[in-house]
Amino acid sequence: MAYECFNVEIKDKVAHVQLSRPQAMNSMTRGFWRELPQIVRSIDREGTARAIVLSSTGKHFTAGMDLSVFASGPDLSSKEPGRARANLMRLVLRLQQTFSCLDEARVPILAAVQGGCIGGGVDMVSACDMRYATRDAFFCIQEINIGMTADVGTFPRLGYCMPQGLARELAYTGRRLKAGEAAACGFVNALFDDHAELLDAVTGIAVDIARRSPLAVWGSKEMLNYGRDHTIADSLRQIAVWQTGMFQPADMKEAFVAKSEGREPAFEDLAAIDEEF
Repeated sequence: MAYECFNVEIKDKVAHVQLSRPQAMNSMTRGFWRELPQIVRSIDREGTARAIVLSSTGKHFTAGMDLSVFASGPDLSSKEPGRARANLMRLVLRLQQTFSCLDEARVPILAAVQGGCIGGGVDMVSACDMRYATRDAFFCIQEINIGMTADVGTFPRLGYCMPQGLARELAYTGRRLKAGEAAACGFVNALFDDHAELLDAVTGIAVDIARRSPLAVWGSKEMLNYGRDHTIADSLRQIAVWQTGMFQPADMKEAFVAKSEGREPAFEDLAAIDEEF
């Protein structure tokens, strides 16, 4: 499919989803908010890709929310205030789901960031499994600089990606977190000299993930996310429940046989999801 804001390609079991509006610094227009969940859910539903690389084009990863989004939408000025505010709550929840779909996908999402990752960009990459960046990259919770509270996913997730004190400092001051500091605090996994090197390395990591059992990778993501959101005791019980149903011998047998035969294992794709059922 042709998209307004993205290029999409699937190769070697890896889906590459790339922001494609460099002339506008990949700002997040209405089309962006509509298309990203469509793309991610479609890839997740089909089950043939085993990892997703989320990257961008041009000098900057994204400038965040496009101002046109604030100006668009129905005119609710004549509505009773409570009803108008209730509509706004529903809009925010819908925008949040645009990035929550990254968290909820069955496959890992790897963000490859160059230049500025601003405002909504921080919300987006915080929902990814891993983040990689060029040495000139920076991250900014821009919302505080324009007099609002970030509301699309930064705050529930950022404190799990870096120390709480640093997350709060960035939230309260709106200063730029440069790539070196982002790597030092663990928010970014690794740094690269330029965009080409970044994409080559991140794609390589995604291909490496795609060689593993997709069911085992999905289970690992499920358990990591569950552990983030629950107690250790609850998480131990959850992994026991997961293994009771999902741990089957076929993938383990294939891994051992492939190793003994000196070849790459050939694991079955995840089953497609029938969302119309």
